[in-house]
Amino acid sequence: MLAYPIELTPDDNGTLLVTCPDLPEVVTFGEDEADALMRAVSAVEEALAARIAMRDEIPLPSPPAGRPVAALPALTALKTALYQAMRESGTRKADLARRLSAHGPQVDRLLDLRHASRLDQIEAAFRALGKRIDFQVRQ
Repeated sequence: MLAYPIELTPDDNGTLLVTCPDLPEVVTFGEDEADALMRAVSAVEEALAARIAMRDEIPLPSPPAGRPVAALPALTALKTALYQAMRESGTRKADLARRLSAHGPQVDRLLDLRHASRLDQIEAAFRALGKRIDFQVRQ
């Protein structure tokens, strides 16, 4: 699970200001804590999508240390991990497309956090990078 710690600061108008120390570009608000957490997930996803589009580094989440977290959906976490694996191995999108015998737009969708990619396609992309997906279900 990819979960970024967030900070909730009461505003003077009764809302909560949401920031993320690991991603300084994340700034949003919520009417209450539940709303703030929901908006935090969306804001963190947008920040990650922008970093992927700009080909920037994506920092790993710091330890929560008692702070609330923006727990990202599994598909977002997988796509982020795929992007990071590509960066670490120096694999360009065109390289991955060749390895998958796919077209460029198909690889673009694998890295698009807004696109509902199929798990088998993401698994194939990881295999093409010499990696595999491993997961664990917890309570």
